[in-house]
Amino acid sequence: MNRCVLVGRLTKDVDLRYTPNGVPVATFTLAVNRTFSNQQGERDADFINIVVWRKPAENVANYLKKGSLAGVDGRIQTRNYEGQDGKRIYVTEVVADSVQFLESRSSSAGERNETGFDNPLGGNPNQRSNNDFTRVNDDPFANDGKTIDIGNDDLPF
Repeated sequence: MNRCVLVGRLTKDVDLRYTPNGVPVATFTLAVNRTFSNQQGERDADFINIVVWRKPAENVANYLKKGSLAGVDGRIQTRNYEGQDGKRIYVTEVVADSVQFLESRSSSAGERNETGFDNPLGGNPNQRSNNDFTRVNDDPFANDGKTIDIGNDDLPF
């Protein structure tokens, strides 16, 4: 099974290109923090190259920029080609099946609430509208007063 799930921040703006057949392809690098600290007590990060194709590529290019928090679900792929010097070059990257935008545009621009922590919806956290989540992604756990029906077939055990 080749499955990869990552959450991190973009290290630079998305590079959107088109193949000769007009198929959009976006590439970006995701900085993913490690779960442990090094000997100096600092947390290191891995910088992982991501490739997105077709309509999701255009969406990523339109809505994400350097510093944006994103979730990527995809597969790891290694490809190779011959470089200009004649040597074989190997590239390992994640080909994304889906990319989730994990914060609004305003919060990725550095907007913080009064506690000093990033506010993923931007603005005053006490004045959220119901449309805040629909801009990025529908929130299935929104507190809208409705009950959720979960049957035995929905449980993983």
